[in-house]
Amino acid sequence: MLPPFGGPLRDAVKDDATMIPHQSHQRCYTTECRPKGIKKYLERRLTQMEERLSQCEQNTVSIMQKTYDLSSGMRGHLSTFNVMRSEVKNQLESISARVNRVEQEVEYLENKMPTHSDIEMEEALLEQQIKAAELDQLKRKAKIRMENDCNSALGQIKSLKIIKKMGDTSGSWFKDPSNGSIKIYMMSGIRNNTLLEYESLQSFSEKTITPPAKVVQLPFPWQGTGHMVYNGFLYYHKADTLNQILKVDLSNGSVVDSTLLPGAGRLPVYSLNPNTYLDLAVDELGLWVIHADPEYGGNLVLTKLDKGNLAVEYIWDTQCKSHDAEGAFIICGTLYVVFNTRYGGRSTVQCLYDIHDTIHSAESPVVFFPKRYTSHSSIHYHPGDKQLYAWDDGYQTIYTVETQIAE
Repeated sequence: MLPPFGGPLRDAVKDDATMIPHQSHQRCYTTECRPKGIKKYLERRLTQMEERLSQCEQNTVSIMQKTYDLSSGMRGHLSTFNVMRSEVKNQLESISARVNRVEQEVEYLENKMPTHSDIEMEEALLEQQIKAAELDQLKRKAKIRMENDCNSALGQIKSLKIIKKMGDTSGSWFKDPSNGSIKIYMMSGIRNNTLLEYESLQSFSEKTITPPAKVVQLPFPWQGTGHMVYNGFLYYHKADTLNQILKVDLSNGSVVDSTLLPGAGRLPVYSLNPNTYLDLAVDELGLWVIHADPEYGGNLVLTKLDKGNLAVEYIWDTQCKSHDAEGAFIICGTLYVVFNTRYGGRSTVQCLYDIHDTIHSAESPVVFFPKRYTSHSSIHYHPGDKQLYAWDDGYQTIYTVETQIAE
């Protein structure tokens, strides 16, 4: 049943009817024209509905895609949140365990903490131990002085004599300070395993050596220039070791003893001779070794060794620095440190350390070497001759030492 012909439908039909041609070119408002207008109107409305339904479908698909993307993002964030929550939980459990452990340790320390009376007793005991150590040190110094009556001190270095020019720019040469020995020994370079032995200073100084020097092949190479011969035994720093000292019998070239010097070998003993880490010396009191200790500000440490078994007898920390030092020698238990510049200049003794505490560095004047502007790679004191045997840029040089009584 058709709706009544009126209202919007009537107007639409009327509008559509105006577009229908008529034989008489007049608009058709008759009952015959009404079905055609309604049909077109319905078709147009259906088309519009289809378009709107398509748009609605597209919007629905878009909303569903956005909803899916949002859901995926939320799932990712939720997974990350779960991981973070697990990590925070683990960290809180770890912190809780640490807090519990700290509380237990504090409680333990509180139980173990000594009372005031215990601290006073420990301080008193420590003070007694310090006084006992100081007294023992004084007894040792007195014992060294009593066993070896030696009260000489450096007065001045009077003159020099250039004996020869031989070997490398660095090296060492010396005379065995034991009684009655006149043999001269030379070790050229900062690393080798060959020692040359001469019958006397005269044979060493001659251009043509007769008889020729005895060549001693050492069982292990040496390092640096701080070697020394004493009573027919060579004492030297074994190469490629931190602080091993070897004692070699020069009559057969065999190692008879060795020792490791505690705390030595981490720093060159003299900054101007960077290849020497241990400097062995002999004076009126026996065998010594000098080294620099980085834990003591790079200051020199003086150690007394037993010449027989190389056991450490005494150790002294000195106030003399290794910086700008080129060498040192010992006279009657007093260490004299020689300073220079890295470009070579006039050597001077600017610091000393007396194990007997009789001579003080601050009260002693600077001692100058004779005017010769150069540098030394080694300096060895001979207590019998009162001379210094020095290696001076390849020149074998002797300095005469004048001593005085230490007061």
